[in-house]
Amino acid sequence: MTETKRDVFEKLLSEYVDDELRIDGLVYEPDQHIGELDREYFTNSYAAALPDDLPVVSKDVSNTMINYRFLWWKEFLDKAYDNELIGDEDINYKVRSESAEVARAWILGVWRVEETGEVVKLEEEG
Repeated sequence: MTETKRDVFEKLLSEYVDDELRIDGLVYEPDQHIGELDREYFTNSYAAALPDDLPVVSKDVSNTMINYRFLWWKEFLDKAYDNELIGDEDINYKVRSESAEVARAWILGVWRVEETGEVVKLEEEG
């Protein structure tokens, strides 16, 4: 699933709030009430959705993170700072320069690729 919490919110808003009820940017509660099944659907969808503020890393760094997914995030960054990552000649520098986003991405297990907007989930091979 690559749906963000904002996507779920927008879906709920468009489903239950008629554009005619919007006045000067304010949204007024519609006459119909959300049914129990709909409430459960949106609650579950929202809970399962990705955060809106996913870390963003470059494509080269993303590919390197995937290649080294078997490491712990600190080991990965240590290798970058020791110039031990294998890839193009600048990959260690790129990882170091994006280290804050790399750490967030690794801990969350998901990030967005800067050049493509693709959402990548870090999963170990099983």
